[in-house]
Amino acid sequence: GRCRLLCKPSALAQHLVRSLGQSAALRGGRWLWPRWPRLQMLQQLLQPPEPEPVVARELLQLPDTGLVALDWLVGPRGAGNSSGKGGPSSVLLLIPNAAGKVTGELLQLGLRALERGSVPVIFNRRGHNGCPLTTPRLQPFGDPGDLREAVTYLRCRHPAALLLAVSEGSGSGLLLAYLGESGSSSRLAAAACISPVFRGRDWFEAGMPWFYEWPLLLHLKRGLSRYAGSLAEVVDVDRLLGSRSLRELEEALFCRTKSRPTSWEAYWERNEPLRDADEAAVPVLCLCSADDPVRGPPARSLPLELFRSSPYFFLLLTLRGGHCGFPRRGAGRCWGHEAVLEYFRAMAEFLRAEERRKGLPRPR
Repeated sequence: GRCRLLCKPSALAQHLVRSLGQSAALRGGRWLWPRWPRLQMLQQLLQPPEPEPVVARELLQLPDTGLVALDWLVGPRGAGNSSGKGGPSSVLLLIPNAAGKVTGELLQLGLRALERGSVPVIFNRRGHNGCPLTTPRLQPFGDPGDLREAVTYLRCRHPAALLLAVSEGSGSGLLLAYLGESGSSSRLAAAACISPVFRGRDWFEAGMPWFYEWPLLLHLKRGLSRYAGSLAEVVDVDRLLGSRSLRELEEALFCRTKSRPTSWEAYWERNEPLRDADEAAVPVLCLCSADDPVRGPPARSLPLELFRSSPYFFLLLTLRGGHCGFPRRGAGRCWGHEAVLEYFRAMAEFLRAEERRKGLPRPR
């Protein structure tokens, strides 16, 4: 009762209203903790996941010999692998924030999906989260090329499974850019963005609370410092490691390069998340909170007209929830995870009903 679903009227929208309206996850009681979104962020950054997951890493080589890492969640540490025989019904691709930091909340979402029969896998960009940097090239904010290769690989590996994707925070810029650029060829059945950043340039220029920006900045610098030697061929490493904000670091990496320097304005013409939003052809749920201290005020940061005009974009807006927090009492701690998983369940149900109605075989 404390959420609004903003979308263009359609049969799918009616189905989602019924499904989400019956979800216990959206029936929150009164609790003081959600009133302090900044404290929620500190908890996210400092608190490890419970239980700690077991991860199996796979390196995927790209056409230019670069590498991205796929981390498969195979279960909580100390528990056996509970996967049954045969292929999974769905594969859930988890995309961390733009700094590559895999938060405890994202891991919790993966574990909850695993409990429900999905196979969760985390996408790590070049040089992020311990992924080796084999070429002096990193992935720009809204360049979906590497993500496209990973999706193609997952589709080949699990051809009969529904392929789903969910992103967290600023990592949603990559997923939204991929959906727009790929259109009907995205190979995804559905997608979700938790506390997404819709306008990348505005977000970098506005800045963020220091206790959120500085940990991410240090996380990025620590990872990049491992590859200072190879990066020195293309960027000014001293300027890079001396950056005092995420914007300065983004400019040092992708604008003030030695071989092909470009302006800040030209960079965002190619990397804005919603630059091709009109071409998106996959249902995507955006879970947002009005008190998000990272994304910014709703009037400035939410593209409301997009949700009113596109049949594929759905905005689930709540008054309180912070940035990727959406806390609640009891197990799980995040009601947003339950809402996202319920959305994916409802989407799979709707797709099956449409296939039966039209008498079409399930695409492979």
